[in-house]
Amino acid sequence: MSRILVVDDEETIRDAVRYLLQAEGLEVVCRSDGTSALETAAQDEFDLIVLDVMLGDISGIEVARRVRSGNDVPILLLTARDGEADVVLGFEAGADDYVVKPFSKLELVSRARAILRRRELDRAAPERGLRAGDVSIDLLRHEAFVAGRPAQLTPTELRILSTLAEEDRAYTRRELLEAAWDTSFVPDDRSCDGHIANLRRKIEDDPSKPERILTVRGVGYRLRRS
Repeated sequence: MSRILVVDDEETIRDAVRYLLQAEGLEVVCRSDGTSALETAAQDEFDLIVLDVMLGDISGIEVARRVRSGNDVPILLLTARDGEADVVLGFEAGADDYVVKPFSKLELVSRARAILRRRELDRAAPERGLRAGDVSIDLLRHEAFVAGRPAQLTPTELRILSTLAEEDRAYTRRELLEAAWDTSFVPDDRSCDGHIANLRRKIEDDPSKPERILTVRGVGYRLRRS
């Protein structure tokens, strides 16, 4: 049974999320603040963290950053309707996806299920590697290297990079998102651009002048091979 850590300082939202996920047969642990969430995440193993951006003590963005520094558990952010800046900061901190409040049952459950399904597929992936230029990917160990140096990527970033490395062509944003999420219920294009921006920060020598992940105007992105 997959285990999920839910972190939200609003009891009504926390209880609603717990109810929805438990109804899907998932084990749920709840915390109401960032401090206790960090302690719990460090002491136990989870398959997903559902994390509110606005917490009373430590911001959800900071919690995501600290969790990501030593853990590859996927993170799903809960953010306000006007929280575009929160989304960008969340991706920079290592979040994999986000849900905007107020959210529907279908959206929350679909996104959580998509993340869990991809995590299971990643764990069961056969041993093989990908290479494009000086970028190499070990799919068994879920590691990426750039010019021989390890790149600290989130699970979603690694899947997007792996997709780009599969074929020497340009991929649309929709193709990248569908490959990363393995479901028809995928985030919008803004999510893809956020992950690409993070990937460039992590694998480019100068993210403002990318030489590895290239923008193909009117199409999407491709990974340079030489």
